[in-house]
Amino acid sequence: MATDRPNRSSRSSKPVTLEIVEPIGDRVLIRKDEDKKQTKSGIHLPDKIEIPTLTGRIIAVSTFVENDDDYPIRQYDRVLFNPKHAIPVDFEGDNRLFVVPIDDVVAVFRKSESKEG
Repeated sequence: MATDRPNRSSRSSKPVTLEIVEPIGDRVLIRKDEDKKQTKSGIHLPDKIEIPTLTGRIIAVSTFVENDDDYPIRQYDRVLFNPKHAIPVDFEGDNRLFVVPIDDVVAVFRKSESKEG
């Protein structure tokens, strides 16, 4: 008797391939933070109005940037960036991934260490 269900053993034996995005040249891959739906004072904004967010997390760094000591940026850093030259990556449904030239990353958020003494 034939069934339309796939055989579990044959399904698990196939290798799973994942598509990744690796920036090249002087670029980084950033996952943009979600746009804010509420102001700092607590006012909720209508769905059509959002405060544009220019912050995000570095997902991937090109080899060029990684090997250049002039750029103190590493994977998972939270950054402030100018989205003017950002290229959206149509990789996810919510489209929050962007390839950004390193010159458009304007700041890195760091936790300050208190110096007591």
